[in-house]
Amino acid sequence: MTYFTNSFIVPLICFIIALLGGIYIGKTRGIPFVLQKKEWSIGIYTGETPFSFAPLEDAKNPVLTAKDITDVEAEFVADPFMVRELSTWYMFFEILNIQTDHGDIGVATSSDGIKWEYEGVVLDEIFHLSYPYVFKWQNEYYMIPESYQSGSIRLYKSTDFPKKWEFVTTLLLNGNYVDPSIFQHDGKWWIFSETNPNGNDTLRLYYSDNLTGSWVEHPKSPIIKENANIARPGGRVLIYDKKIFRYTQDDYPTYGNQVWAFEITELTTTSYNEKRVNKFPVLKATGKGWNGLRMHQVDPYQISDGRWIACVDGFGKQLVLSLRD
Repeated sequence: MTYFTNSFIVPLICFIIALLGGIYIGKTRGIPFVLQKKEWSIGIYTGETPFSFAPLEDAKNPVLTAKDITDVEAEFVADPFMVRELSTWYMFFEILNIQTDHGDIGVATSSDGIKWEYEGVVLDEIFHLSYPYVFKWQNEYYMIPESYQSGSIRLYKSTDFPKKWEFVTTLLLNGNYVDPSIFQHDGKWWIFSETNPNGNDTLRLYYSDNLTGSWVEHPKSPIIKENANIARPGGRVLIYDKKIFRYTQDDYPTYGNQVWAFEITELTTTSYNEKRVNKFPVLKATGKGWNGLRMHQVDPYQISDGRWIACVDGFGKQLVLSLRD
């Protein structure tokens, strides 16, 4: 089945369908009809703080969907991370490849953070990839994508940013590492990772003196157990105002239904404490449209006027015009 949209045709046919009570326009081969599809897609939000976001007025959300992917057949796009280099924004994200049934990592670029242009797949392995946690260190770009199916946490380095990446080393092996999230604090490297993908209720913490290892599990780990509301990482660990904040997706009662923020109030190689930032979530489903059912990822950046801009993802209903085969 071939999907396509048109700024004039789709609204017109949707109007006709509404009049007909939602009946398909065509029932025979080659006749167009409107299909309501549920999928993950990516939007841009803004906020006065990194803990409360709303849709950016100038952005036509979602800014990236499966139909924007041109080099592979995509089921959805999700798990966005952004970096800014000079005057260009780069967004990395998961593309669920229909042909291989696993995730690839794609990139899109923007001059203003509002309008995005898809550039292509930049990382593809024989196993599923998602959650492309991109960061800069010593003037080089690195990526730690989720590679749960490989049983490891893998480090990649860009050899020609943003499109060429090479494998550097395995940081952790022989585990169920989901959505690993890395950051620096007090002269050490730290990684959060969900380790019970069947329940999404267990968060472990690891640390190292060096990026490439060796890595040690924290003595307080798992720092979250048997709590699917706050265990699985939901975006970049934020260092802001000399404080550390982690975002976590809420996976109960449904997967990825909203995002919470926690401030890490104590972090040493022997101790760990945190507290919830607000009584309300950072992101939640809107009840309608592209993010009407779920939201589970946020990557915020503070811009020159002091406001925050963030790439987010959402799961909801979208209308596409299709041809019956």
